[in-house]
Amino acid sequence: MRWSERLQFMRGLGFRLAMLLSVAILPIGLISLMQTLNLSQAAERSAELALLGRTSAAAAGERALLQNALGSADALGPAVLETMKDSAACSDMLRRFVQNSASFTFAGFTRLDGFADCTSRDDGRHDLRGSEHYLAFIENPGVVISAASAGPITGEPVVIVSQALYEDSELLGYVATSMSQDLMRSTHDPNNNGNAARVVTFTNTGQVLSTDASRADVSTLLPQGATLQSLIDRSETTFREVANSGETRLFTVVPVIPGLVYALGSWNLNSADVINISISRFTGILFPVALWAVSLAVAYFAVFRLVLRHIRELRGQMRRFAIGDRRLPPPVLEDAPAEIADVSQTFHDMARILIRDEAAMEAAVHEKTVLLKEVHHRVKNNLQLIASIINMQSRMFRDSEAGKVLRSVQDRVASLATIYRNLYQAEHLDSVEADRLISDIINQMANASVGPGSGLTIQTDLDHLTLLPDQAVPLTLLTTEAFTNALKYAGRSEEDGRYFVRVALKRDVSGFALLEVENSIGPSTREQIEGTGLGGQLIEAFATQLDSEAETHIDEKSYRLRMRFRVDENVGFSVEPERRVVLTSAARGGARH
Repeated sequence: MRWSERLQFMRGLGFRLAMLLSVAILPIGLISLMQTLNLSQAAERSAELALLGRTSAAAAGERALLQNALGSADALGPAVLETMKDSAACSDMLRRFVQNSASFTFAGFTRLDGFADCTSRDDGRHDLRGSEHYLAFIENPGVVISAASAGPITGEPVVIVSQALYEDSELLGYVATSMSQDLMRSTHDPNNNGNAARVVTFTNTGQVLSTDASRADVSTLLPQGATLQSLIDRSETTFREVANSGETRLFTVVPVIPGLVYALGSWNLNSADVINISISRFTGILFPVALWAVSLAVAYFAVFRLVLRHIRELRGQMRRFAIGDRRLPPPVLEDAPAEIADVSQTFHDMARILIRDEAAMEAAVHEKTVLLKEVHHRVKNNLQLIASIINMQSRMFRDSEAGKVLRSVQDRVASLATIYRNLYQAEHLDSVEADRLISDIINQMANASVGPGSGLTIQTDLDHLTLLPDQAVPLTLLTTEAFTNALKYAGRSEEDGRYFVRVALKRDVSGFALLEVENSIGPSTREQIEGTGLGGQLIEAFATQLDSEAETHIDEKSYRLRMRFRVDENVGFSVEPERRVVLTSAARGGARH
């Protein structure tokens, strides 16, 4: 299929209307798209802030505990300075502090050398030089927050918060308080324990303080190739990545204690908050596209109802009328718009007038055809009557030459009668089957002119050829004269004894036909052919009527007349030419097909 055929739909009214409407609503669509995208971005920012708030709210309890622990450690510092020289009094003070607090499980002071003899556990001196919390403080003296699955003194899973203790700008050690990890975990929002979000609280060194998932599952909640410490340095606070578990999750990072503790929220994409963000992005483009599609659909539906369906109906009426459906005038489109209804009314009136005029023309043509056939029939009857009178008159002459002349006239009149018989018997008077007409005349003349036992063979080779009467009549008369001369001068060949007459009508090049009449000649007839008589004059006259010229050729065995003429452009050879070969033998007493 060519591109022009494939793109044929672009020429339709519906397609062009869609293009014009698209251009018309393009500015509105662009404005709507920009506004919707701005609203979508604002909605996304609001949703991201909401997720940050949700994560921050989930870690709010831990923030309060940690801030309380930092404040308590800072407040215990002066009391420790006053009693640090009396280990018993210092320990007693810290023990009373822990007993009066529901949050802390331990409190103590650790000197720079790593030993602690002032603790809420009044059980002697403790060596903390190997604990992770002590090493972290020595490496970076200041506020230190860490978690331990087994506290160095209590042996329980705790979160340790410590403050450096100075005396006159001299670093003495640190005051530490411990809280149970279960207490930290209990502060999480119970609604976050499902699949919607997981919250992990961790230090600035990447150590996990608490999580509402098992510690073994913490790594599966992180982005692939990322660590907790690397998440602190990311510029965006909300991002979407593939987690180590293989699923895509939404992550938020918020500070719990700025610079010390952070909370990571790992959100499932199926949660309502994340879906709202996705929907806001999707609707930013969907709304203008939907507006464009709905506008086109409404416009096309309106045009289809008002214009296209009526035009298609009117086109169908015109096609049916054009291919010959003349039973009734096409109905007027009643529910069409006024302009289309006016066109439909005009076509209805035109079709009604054409049907009436065609019916009148058909009646007139039929009447004229009947009259013309009657004329041809009467002419044929009159010619046959004249031929019969000539035949009767020829029998009354004793002179053989006069009888031959009358028989020649009789043959010509009979040929004309045969022509008119074919004309009035033809189904269409504007065309004549020349091959059939020539075949009938040759058979008629052969039966009348060739006697039994003559040994003459008559051959016909005729292609199917349809001509106008103005061409068929002179062609037939020319063939009659040529065939009459061939019968008259046919002789038996000396070499092979052949005795024949052959008539051929064939197709030549496009638009032309070729007529050939050939007869054998003998010694007695060779000299007679050279003369010209009435038959030759008639042949020349008929050839002139066909705008052609008859050519003759004589050799030792035969005489041939050949004429090539142009077939009228209005009629011509049939698509499937029919070739008929007629062999007539006088020895059998008649024509043989």
